[in-house]
Amino acid sequence: MTRFSTPKGTQDILPDDWPYWDFVTGHAFETARLFGYRRIETPVFGDTALFARATGQGSDIVDKEMYTFLDRDGMELSLRPEGTAPVMRAYLEHGMHKLPQPVKLFYLERMYRYDKPQRGRFREHRQFGCEAVGSDDAYVDVEMISLLDTFYHRIGLDDLALHVNSIGDRICRPAYLEALSTYLREHAADLAELDRERIERNPLRVLDSKERASQATIASAPHMLDFLCDACRCHWQRLLHGLQILGIHHEIDHSLVRGLDYYTRTVFEFAPPVDGRQAVVGAGGRYDALSEAIGGPPIPGIGFGSGIERLVLNVRERGVEVPPPPSPAVYVAHFGTGTEDEALILATRCRREGIPTELAFGERSLKAQMRHANTAHARRVAIIGEDELREGAVTLRDLTTGDQRTVAAADAAPLLAEAES
Repeated sequence: MTRFSTPKGTQDILPDDWPYWDFVTGHAFETARLFGYRRIETPVFGDTALFARATGQGSDIVDKEMYTFLDRDGMELSLRPEGTAPVMRAYLEHGMHKLPQPVKLFYLERMYRYDKPQRGRFREHRQFGCEAVGSDDAYVDVEMISLLDTFYHRIGLDDLALHVNSIGDRICRPAYLEALSTYLREHAADLAELDRERIERNPLRVLDSKERASQATIASAPHMLDFLCDACRCHWQRLLHGLQILGIHHEIDHSLVRGLDYYTRTVFEFAPPVDGRQAVVGAGGRYDALSEAIGGPPIPGIGFGSGIERLVLNVRERGVEVPPPPSPAVYVAHFGTGTEDEALILATRCRREGIPTELAFGERSLKAQMRHANTAHARRVAIIGEDELREGAVTLRDLTTGDQRTVAAADAAPLLAEAES
């Protein structure tokens, strides 16, 4: 018989995993709202052309990683590979430019990329992201980095290193790209084969290379910061000043770039100090060119994405204590002929009172049911035996103190609710 398993690059999130997921996502929501961000959700699939125009034809995302298909009407759609382009599409489609700017939005959504699965990185993954659309103020960048820094501290990731850089804009970047391309061509023999192929297609991606053979050449490459125009230099200095006055430690990383065409000026990443940028847990940047790339007017914006799977992995490895899963307040045990119906009625009454309640099933000894109640970490047990059934009563036992009393069946649920309040 065929035994099925999860598709490559996906995973099951089992019940014992959820306390960690709830811990991470709960703090994500709380932190976003603390900074004034409101939740948005976009469709899990969208027009392929949206993602192609946003990320650039010829990019790895478009050419190799998107899950693309034709629907029954022949429209080419793709599963969402990233969250920023759909949010900008929603901003434009729903007239959010009429709202006070910047419009600050957050999401927790599934993304899909046909990529090589790695530790903490899946083809189907969940991403916490924030987008601030409608302002080019560098302090919006500072606030967003502060949001992410606050979130990571809240979930116990206190040792992450923040890397920052500026990649300029359409005014100053062309001169830099020319200088970079010239340098890379002159040193092509010292680059890995993959990076030699990138020189003509997207030289910035060479700076982000993980190929060991290329690192020495990359380290001596020209720096974008030396080519910034006056506006980008002013923006960059204001960003650094904002981080400084907030006491957010950061490292200037000249090799930090973005492979997506719409990014401008600020780019940043948070990574563990040991694994470095090979294990980035959150990354973002400014995308002032995105709106025009997808057919809209010039609209500035900045955002980040942080993969939940990798965050959960880091939280678990650091031994961060998370709240345990909720335990039933009451366990309803029954034994003897005719008691099962009364137990079902009592469990229902308790739940209607708002009491988390576990009901025993099947014919088991009271001793076995008590063991189950202890395993489930129930605080109290309501016992219905044949004696209780004849007398219209229920025996209530407190598993913490061992106290026990018998009450009328009609009073059991209200008394249990009172004890939980």
